[in-house]
Amino acid sequence: MTKTIAIGGKGGTGKTTIAALLVKLLSQRRLVLAVDADPSINLNQALGLPLDENRTVGRIRESMTEDISQGRLSPLIAKQDFMFGKIIESLIESKGFDLLAMGRPEGPGCYCAANEFLRGCLDRLVKDYKYSYIVMDCEAGMEHISRQTTRDVDVLLLISDLTIRGITVAARMKELIKELRTKVGKISLVVNRVNNKLPPEIEKAIANFGLELIATIPEDPNIADLEIKGLPLTELPEDSPLRLKVKEIAQGLGL
Repeated sequence: MTKTIAIGGKGGTGKTTIAALLVKLLSQRRLVLAVDADPSINLNQALGLPLDENRTVGRIRESMTEDISQGRLSPLIAKQDFMFGKIIESLIESKGFDLLAMGRPEGPGCYCAANEFLRGCLDRLVKDYKYSYIVMDCEAGMEHISRQTTRDVDVLLLISDLTIRGITVAARMKELIKELRTKVGKISLVVNRVNNKLPPEIEKAIANFGLELIATIPEDPNIADLEIKGLPLTELPEDSPLRLKVKEIAQGLGL
């Protein structure tokens, strides 16, 4: 059975890096579908993959909606089959995993029909390609989850930094997904860039929001050099603090 892991948090907390490392780790054993559900579209860079922004799911959806409204799509073509074919074309394939970029949120107008097709296409994609894991890099508003365009979430991994704002965003995402989903499994918090113990203010905020802290991650000195050189963050050394912690988190979550 496919497990879906959604990773969210305030921008700049390192969630995309953690998502990329988790994709690479899980892909060593099983086929993974990596989903970049953040409109800023950064997961491909962290994974070291090229991306044509004209081939995101958002662009496919908008193009199909426009074609339908303008009568350019033949009524003889099954719309869900058409969209599924376009989504397959947009997949970026790599060893052990594929990447699907959702793209920016919806523009003006009603996309109800297109979103219905999208739900069916994603379910079909997972079924036909037998992915063992879906790892989603989500934005703080969780647009695609709120639109019910993705599968149920088995693990929601909330990433924060050492700020009250980061903890607050994580808590809001926890409450948001509970309101939006009919099924959500484990919800856990990870605090990134912690070189010593947590400040008492952060510990108090975590407790007050009822968040389950499963790990703290120290600042990784290797990241700056990779970013300066424009290298993918998945090239972190095997013994880097961040990579080791992601492995520990995955084991703790039973992944």
